[in-house]
Amino acid sequence: MEDPQRPHPPDFRTALRFWWKLGWISFGGPTGQVAIMHTEVVERRRWIDEERFLHALNYCMLLPGPEAQQLATYLGWMMHGTRGALAAGILFVLPAAFLLWILSWIYAAHGGVPWIAAIFAGLKPVVVGIVLHALWRIGKKALRHPSLWCVAALAFAGLYFGRVPFPVVVFSAALFGWTCQRFFPRWFVGQDAGPVSAASGASAVAANTRGAWWRAARVTILCLVLWWTPVALLALWFGRESTFVAEGVFFSQAALVTFGGAYAVLPYIGSAAVGEFGWLSQGQMLDGLGLAETTPGPLIMVVQFVGFLAGWNQPMGLEPWLAGLIGSAVATWVTFVPCFLWILLGAPYIESLRSKRGLNAALVSVTAAVVGVVLNLALWFAVAALFEGGKIGRDTVDLIAVLVASVVFLCLWRWRIGVHTVVIAGGLFGLARHLIG
Repeated sequence: MEDPQRPHPPDFRTALRFWWKLGWISFGGPTGQVAIMHTEVVERRRWIDEERFLHALNYCMLLPGPEAQQLATYLGWMMHGTRGALAAGILFVLPAAFLLWILSWIYAAHGGVPWIAAIFAGLKPVVVGIVLHALWRIGKKALRHPSLWCVAALAFAGLYFGRVPFPVVVFSAALFGWTCQRFFPRWFVGQDAGPVSAASGASAVAANTRGAWWRAARVTILCLVLWWTPVALLALWFGRESTFVAEGVFFSQAALVTFGGAYAVLPYIGSAAVGEFGWLSQGQMLDGLGLAETTPGPLIMVVQFVGFLAGWNQPMGLEPWLAGLIGSAVATWVTFVPCFLWILLGAPYIESLRSKRGLNAALVSVTAAVVGVVLNLALWFAVAALFEGGKIGRDTVDLIAVLVASVVFLCLWRWRIGVHTVVIAGGLFGLARHLIG
C-alpha cells in the first residue's frame, strides 16, 4: 500500500500544465514566486518533499541569475529530467516576455501621449518604495554580524563613491567570505544552509552522474552553442559594432555576475545602458522597472525592456518596432540560456556543493554586499524619481512623490499589500494627478 505522505511526481503533461499556469501567476518577485512554488509543489500537490525543495533552493541561491526561475528549472529536472527542466524554465519566463514586449512597444510608440506619460510618472515613486522595502527585507536577513555590516558599507561606498565595477564588488565579497570562514567561523554561525542529508535525492544524483564527464561536456557544448549562435549570426548580418551584438555581449556578461537577484544587478545594468551605451535615459530605466513589476515572472525581465528600447532608439536601418523586437529577444535569450547551463550542469552535484562551508560563507558575504548594492540602487532611483531634473535641492524635491514612496513602503512593510497592487495603484494615482492638474 502506498504511503499518502510520500511525494508522488506527476506525469509530464500534468507538470506541463502547472508550469504554464505558474508563468502567468508568478507575481511578487523572487520571494513570492518561491512561496507559490513551495505551496503548490510541496504542500498542496506533494510532488517534492520539503527537504529536497530546500536543497534545491539553497543550490540556486549560490548561482548567478534569477533564483526563482532556476528553482523552477531545477524542480522540473528532478521530476522529469532535461525535458522537465526545459519546460519549467521556459514556461516560467515566456508569459512575462510576451506581456513585457507588448508593454515595451506601447511605451516606445505612445509614451509621449500625456495620459500614458502620467501613468509612468506615477510608477516612479512606487518603484522607489519597492526598492526601499527590498533593502529592508534583505538587510534584516543578511546583516547578522558586525563584519557583514562592514561588507555592506564597503560595497555601497565602492559603488557610490569609488565607481568600482559591480563584478569586482561581488567577487571581492565572495573572496572575503571564503577566506574569513577559515579563520573566523563564528562570523557565519547560523548562516549556512544546514546539514546535508545523504539520503535526500540520492537516487536522482546517482542516476544523473553516470558518465559524468561526458555528460558535462555535452551539456556545456550544447548550451554554449545555443547561447552564442544568435549573437554570431547578428554579427555577420549587422556587423560586430551593431547595437544587437553589443547587447548580446553585455547581457551575457551581466548573466555571469547577477548574484543576489535582480535588485543587486540593476545598478550595473542601468549605469551601463544609460551612461556607457546610451540605449535609454535614466527615467526610462525607472519606467522599465515599473513595467517589470507589473508583469509575472522574474524581475530581471527588465532587460527585455532595455533591449527593446536599445533597438528602437538605434534601429540599424530597420523599422523601429522590428529592431526593438530583435533587441528584446537578444537580451532575453542571453540572460536566460546560461540559467539552464548552471542547472543542467550542476544539479547532479548539489549534495557535494552544499557540504562545503566555504561556499556557504562566500554566499553569506555576497548577500551582505547585496545590501550595499541595493542601497546604491535606491539612491540612484530616488534622485531620478523624487527630484525634478534629477538635481537634489529644496526647490526641486517633489513632496507628493516622496509621500507616495513612503506610503508604498508602509503598504509593503506594515500591511503586507502585494507588489502588483501598489504598482497598479501608483499608475492610477499618476493618471488622476494628471487629470486634476
